[in-house]
Amino acid sequence: MSVTTDLSQTQPRKLPEPKAVLTLLKPITWFPPMWAYLCGAISAGVAPSGHWLALGLGVFLAGPVVCGMSQAANDWCDRHVDAINEPHRPIPSGRIPGRWGLWIALFMSALALVIGLALGPWGWGATVVAVLAAWAYSAEPVRLKKSGWWGPGLVGLSYESLPWFTGAAVLSAGAPAWPVVIVALLYGIGAHGIMTLNDFKALEGDRQMGVNSLPVTMGPERAAKLACVVMAVPQMIVIALLFSWDRPWYAVAIIVSLLLQFYAMRVLLKDPKGKAPWYNGTGVTLYVSGMMITAFAIRSLEAWP
Repeated sequence: MSVTTDLSQTQPRKLPEPKAVLTLLKPITWFPPMWAYLCGAISAGVAPSGHWLALGLGVFLAGPVVCGMSQAANDWCDRHVDAINEPHRPIPSGRIPGRWGLWIALFMSALALVIGLALGPWGWGATVVAVLAAWAYSAEPVRLKKSGWWGPGLVGLSYESLPWFTGAAVLSAGAPAWPVVIVALLYGIGAHGIMTLNDFKALEGDRQMGVNSLPVTMGPERAAKLACVVMAVPQMIVIALLFSWDRPWYAVAIIVSLLLQFYAMRVLLKDPKGKAPWYNGTGVTLYVSGMMITAFAIRSLEAWP
């Protein structure tokens, strides 16, 4: 092996590896807020014709920009934990060297605020809240991620409730109807359980670094049971609301989805730590499908029936 090759392998990088930047932004995590924004737009009951720009720009802002920014901020603030849990990640592995992770997160925060201006006062206000929430979750001295209650709650509301509310507000150019606000809030609360399951993958590192996630403080079995309850109860309330709003067939569809989730939960609870990733690909898919069903159900509701 030549001296040149040896030096190229030992010298630290000065610029981020392009592929590592995409990995840092975690495209797989963009789907929930993008989906929630679409749910909000549909639930507003406004015809998409004439609103394609607001629809497309909002989806782009919710997913690649705001969610991507939050992932970059989280990885930068979690670089010491990741060095224990997942040392192959872009920052601890050195593929994104120095303080580049921080610069990327700050640049995308500014980009989000600029794009948010194009969505009017409701869109820009929601973007400000989303950016502040992302940094409050990850960064000291607030770092709500340290709490197994506040951290997942903030993420659930930011991933589901806030983009849902924003999509409805942007398309309707005003405050959404109360049914829209209520179901957006309920699905955001239920997402607390999804975020708790997501914490299972970082169990050892969180324990060592003092991050009091529910799997750490309660143990995997109890945390998984609580997560299942938190996911199920808001959906039960949505079902009851849909019946009261004279949307029985939509309610029945969500009942079917919830029954399938119960089956998946039984599988999860047999091995919470091992089956959490599997549940995220099955039970969570059913959960977000119910969101879209609900969005179509309430799109013609303008106020309390």
